[in-house]
Amino acid sequence: MNRQHPSPRFSSIDAHALPWMPSACSHGVEIKHLGKANGRAMQLVRFAPGTVFPMHLHTGPEFIYMLEGEAFQNGARLLPGWIGVAETGTVDNGFRSDAGCMFLLFYELTQRFC
Repeated sequence: MNRQHPSPRFSSIDAHALPWMPSACSHGVEIKHLGKANGRAMQLVRFAPGTVFPMHLHTGPEFIYMLEGEAFQNGARLLPGWIGVAETGTVDNGFRSDAGCMFLLFYELTQRFC
């Protein structure tokens, strides 16, 4: 039997047109789902001032690129232009933003946040 596999494709999205969605995990967190492909996803994430994200285990690698504001991850202060990398098996306990922030988040779709 000859199975046809779909050809790889390109897609583009106007992020300005996407709605901000409240996070199911934490009050004060909003998310724009920017896209997913090959088992990975990208989101734009916005924290209101004073937001603390619940403790969670990284079941896959997670990459954060800070765009605005500041956040604290595992004791490290992340400012615009900083990158946070969490390897599989790490635990985020108290990821927070005292002043508010916005960042790009890249993760594997198997990752569970809450």
